[in-house]
Amino acid sequence: MEKPSSSGKAALEERRGLVEDSWVLRGAGGGEVDPQTPRKSSSSRSSRKSFRLDYRLEEEVTKSCRDKNGRWTNPWPTWRFPSYTTLLRFLLLDKNHSNVPTSKEALDNELPVLEPYFIQTPDLSESGPGLRVTWLGHATVLVEMDGLNILTDPMFSQRASPFQFMGHKRYRGPPCTVEQLPRIDAVVISHSHYDHLDAGSVASLNARFGGELRWFVPLGLMDWLVKTGCENVMELDWWEENCVPGHDDITFVCTPSQHWSKRTALDDNKSLWSSWSILGPDHRFFFAGDTGYCSSFQEIGRRFGPFDLAAIPIGAYLPRDMMQGQHVDPEEAVQVHQDLQAKQSVAIHWGTFALAYEFYLEPPVRLREALEQKGLKPDSFFTLHHGESRLLSSQEDVFD
Repeated sequence: MEKPSSSGKAALEERRGLVEDSWVLRGAGGGEVDPQTPRKSSSSRSSRKSFRLDYRLEEEVTKSCRDKNGRWTNPWPTWRFPSYTTLLRFLLLDKNHSNVPTSKEALDNELPVLEPYFIQTPDLSESGPGLRVTWLGHATVLVEMDGLNILTDPMFSQRASPFQFMGHKRYRGPPCTVEQLPRIDAVVISHSHYDHLDAGSVASLNARFGGELRWFVPLGLMDWLVKTGCENVMELDWWEENCVPGHDDITFVCTPSQHWSKRTALDDNKSLWSSWSILGPDHRFFFAGDTGYCSSFQEIGRRFGPFDLAAIPIGAYLPRDMMQGQHVDPEEAVQVHQDLQAKQSVAIHWGTFALAYEFYLEPPVRLREALEQKGLKPDSFFTLHHGESRLLSSQEDVFD
């Protein structure tokens, strides 16, 4: 594989924010790469057109950073990891108000799981439909956009755990299997936690789609996916971008989020976490992944907004002294929606796993209240049933 290099011109262009070249597609043997150095690909599969953004690229943005031990860290004052005292109180003393019913009938009544309807042959004409989104539970959404089918943080297993006999179990099952999905062109992964990076789902997707499916992951996760058998993996730092081969007009940008990563006892924050900004010729989609509130959402909105749709988490937020740094509450989710200049947002990361202590039906109630307090229309930030789709009609071009 070609060694990463950086010419004076490339460095100048990076500072100016006008990305003229593609980033490297690292293979299974790809070594350490300076995340701030432009990386050129030796593979024609990752060749792409220049994607020139507007003047907003000239603005300073928050870069990813590591601590003295080489582990990724959050660069914002809004980040606080719970102290050992807070963690012990959460585990031993704080009252769990989630109160998820054990009755399937009660759950079916409150949170129905619908059989999703997937469009197998989308209308790509100028008068055709716009962006279509299907919520598949937790942080998994299928977005049909500008000729691509994009899946976020696929989670089709029953438990968010390294073992399927123990750990967090979903109280609402997945509305479909991987085998029932339509063609998937790209998967974006936000970070390494088990409820967002699920080994069984990754293996099933790879078994079905193989090298035709491109995976977009933040730094540090490529080796894990390659060991799982995935071939077509693109690993990016914050603000780096690439595309799906053959679809150069849709740009995938790895953007910041405020979170952390861990899968084993010893790998705390050894891989980066991210949100994703997906910029097409007709639509723009933002996936927040899992995040606390930070100022970078304003930077993303200024740089890439307005977005036609944003997928923003609204659940797993109580108690606040435990969750605030890592999970937005519904009021902060609305602020993220506004920071991004999103025309519409869909609520994710609720109604599937009981990961925190708020009442299981509280997130959408507080979301509606927050929208009302901000004077925003209810449909500007909506919830879906598991398996439900919504078509967002094409609107005016978001590009100047």
